[in-house]
Amino acid sequence: MTTVAPTEAKADAKTDVYWMPFTANRQFKKNPRLLTAADGMYFTDDKGRQILDGIAGLWCVNAGHKRPKIVSAIQQQAAEMDFAPPFQMAHPKAFELAERLAALTPTGLDKVFFTNSGSEAVETALKMALAYHRVRGEGARTRLIGRERGYHGVNFGGISVGGMVANRKMFGTMLSGVDHIRHTHDPARNAFSVGQPAHGAELADDLERLVALHDASTIAAVIVEPVAGSTGVLIPPVGYLQRLREICDKHGILLIFDEVITGFGRTGNPFAAQTFGVTPDLMTVAKGLTNGCVPMGAVFAKTHIHDAFMTGPEHLIEFFHGYTYSAHPLACAAALGTLDTYADEGLLTRATEMQSYFAEHLHSLKGEPNVIDIRNIGLIGGVELSPLPGEPAKRAFNVFLDCWERGVLVRTTGDTVALSPPLIIERGQIDHIIDTVRGALHRAA
Repeated sequence: MTTVAPTEAKADAKTDVYWMPFTANRQFKKNPRLLTAADGMYFTDDKGRQILDGIAGLWCVNAGHKRPKIVSAIQQQAAEMDFAPPFQMAHPKAFELAERLAALTPTGLDKVFFTNSGSEAVETALKMALAYHRVRGEGARTRLIGRERGYHGVNFGGISVGGMVANRKMFGTMLSGVDHIRHTHDPARNAFSVGQPAHGAELADDLERLVALHDASTIAAVIVEPVAGSTGVLIPPVGYLQRLREICDKHGILLIFDEVITGFGRTGNPFAAQTFGVTPDLMTVAKGLTNGCVPMGAVFAKTHIHDAFMTGPEHLIEFFHGYTYSAHPLACAAALGTLDTYADEGLLTRATEMQSYFAEHLHSLKGEPNVIDIRNIGLIGGVELSPLPGEPAKRAFNVFLDCWERGVLVRTTGDTVALSPPLIIERGQIDHIIDTVRGALHRAA
């Protein structure tokens, strides 16, 4: 394994003040894992070790690290203009970026609203859905439908429609008027499916149960991830998303896709909506929008949703929502540099070239100790492990730590090891990640 000279990385820095997000703080601070630099497919840690990035940072660094056009765009923008107010004002790059993005989206998703994160994008989409029905004279449509095991960020709207118990149980009753359809995880019929599982399209019909319970006239929107990432990489069954679209259309319910993880090439197309051939009414993105370099999110809306708000006196605000940092100049510059990098290197479709090799090697882990399922689509993979008795999530966490010690960064969620490498990954790097995970599985047995 290659090493480089350590940077001025405060390896001995005090760690007690920083309350880390989504982290086992006590465990981490006993033996911190500090990253000090990144380039291409690799991080560098405070000891000078090269760490192969198997998760694109956090599902976001799709073009790899330290890409010249993105770095240059951010530097130039910071020197030119650091901030522009987004309320009743704008700057040219916001409009340029919106046009560039609309050219990539599924037909009809032609309007773009900028936020600062995936969580904010979800909140924005939910508010758009509620307000859309109100301005159309259907103000009784106030109910939001999520899905069990769904993840939609950490704000109150997102955790309310989300379905991951650990993200919900500490925070009271959350939003009222929210319900959930059942999840699609069906290992009895679909274990070790390569790509989309064959069974489970009928699970979308659970939405009809909620329509019968609440009446369609009260339901504003359904929100799902095309691929549920944070819960353990759940791939939609063949026909499932199409059936969900049909039911929403039947009852006048808006369909929202949360593409914060799947957007920008992860499934082999710019967006998973294109991979699965289903166009939602609203679509949220973040992460790969700026290659993780500057926080940014967005909501894509169908034109008729946008146009429903464009009524009344022209001097009045049509949609009372937004953020101080919406379309921040540095974020827009980073996003434009990211789109240029994606285009120059064909990265938004590169997963189609690599997915067969990735799937073959990922599924070679079948039969290794404690592996009970493997799931994949594009350049996303999940390896589900049987939990240690009485210690859920610990076996996968042990695999994570083992891989880290051997110079590979993976992610765990519950007892699933998740992989989502940068789209620039080469075959030899796939081999190295899978071989490292294989060894860790044996050592964790």
